[in-house]
Amino acid sequence: MSEAEDFLKVARAAREAATALAPLPRAPKDAALLAVADALEAATAEIVAANADDVERAREGGTSEAMIDRLRLDAGRVVKIAQAVRHVAGLPDPVGEVVRGSTLPNGLELRQVRVPLGVIGIVYEGRPNVTVDAAALCLKSGNAVLLRGSSSAYSSNTVLVRIMQEALAGTDVPADAVQLVPGRSRESVKHLMRARGLVDVLIPRGGASLINSIVEESTVPVIETGVGNCHVYVDADADIDTAITILVNAKAQRPSVCNAAETFLVHAGIADAFVPRALAALKDAGVTVHGDERTRAYSPDVVPVTEDDYRAEFLSLDIAAAVVDSLDEAVAHIRRYGSAHTDAIVTRSQQAARRFVATVDSAAVAVNASTRFTDGGEFGFGAEIGISTQKLHARGPMGLPELTSTKWIYTGDGHIRV
Repeated sequence: MSEAEDFLKVARAAREAATALAPLPRAPKDAALLAVADALEAATAEIVAANADDVERAREGGTSEAMIDRLRLDAGRVVKIAQAVRHVAGLPDPVGEVVRGSTLPNGLELRQVRVPLGVIGIVYEGRPNVTVDAAALCLKSGNAVLLRGSSSAYSSNTVLVRIMQEALAGTDVPADAVQLVPGRSRESVKHLMRARGLVDVLIPRGGASLINSIVEESTVPVIETGVGNCHVYVDADADIDTAITILVNAKAQRPSVCNAAETFLVHAGIADAFVPRALAALKDAGVTVHGDERTRAYSPDVVPVTEDDYRAEFLSLDIAAAVVDSLDEAVAHIRRYGSAHTDAIVTRSQQAARRFVATVDSAAVAVNASTRFTDGGEFGFGAEIGISTQKLHARGPMGLPELTSTKWIYTGDGHIRV
């Protein structure tokens, strides 16, 4: 059987599973998720062993340590993955929620309710925890899911999906509701992108090239997630200690993730007091600063910044920097180079904070807080399917409600239109 035929078999099974899954009430879905969580923990040793094979191949292939950190699973991370599944099980079920409703003048009772999207395809890179997060969120919201992770995590993903399917086999949720897309070649991604009619929506998670290629080539509707070129702007009226703490956390707490800061901007009015201390703190954290001429004047350790640096999602202990003359200049910089993911301001001025929030056109804007909080778990969603930087249907961290559509239901008493 060819790879294309294998895909069609899997996609059709997912479509049938989605039909069976959609009308299920909350209790059987929650029970299935709890069974999945228990099975993952019970299979920790097997998961870690499979992941070790992926990590070894990645190292042999010259993969950076930042990317290996995204790939790696240990016993503690498996426990956290299982905990996230249990958290999702404990969240309210969005399916059936009444978004709005009314009684029309003619007596018709009208309701708009949430319903599952159907079959969701997920294309993602590196991180095998996404395999479980995506499956849990899709199942809870009544959707079947086709998972296409990167070849670098193939061993991990294969084991994770098998464990989840075996756990679902003992529940009311169809095991075919969670499927791994067959194949490791780029052709397997193309099969998914061309499966209009079998797949209802496609969500890419990864680097700019992956996302752009899927957005441009897919015939299946796409919810676009974005790369994380996130900014921290230190306003003239910032508290310096607070600003340094936020900046170092935003950059160095976990640099390999999409909500890590990649550029910091400093108002010229506070630069003399802030920049030397910030550069020292970043150096202590192992961060290399790529700065403009004004930033480089404060330290010989700052390397010259390039246009590409300002556009970069480094995903490493590197950060771009610039001194700006106004809040508006900072916003203009963010609008020019940013990815509309997350941008932060540090300031004691309510007026500055309000203007920044109103003029920065990003999915999430932080005031006196690290960019690292833009995350489904941190927002209380249990997990996230991705962070959407588009403006249609969903924006920001996508939890359960974002994995539903709506259906209009109207009820009459023999009503006819005249």
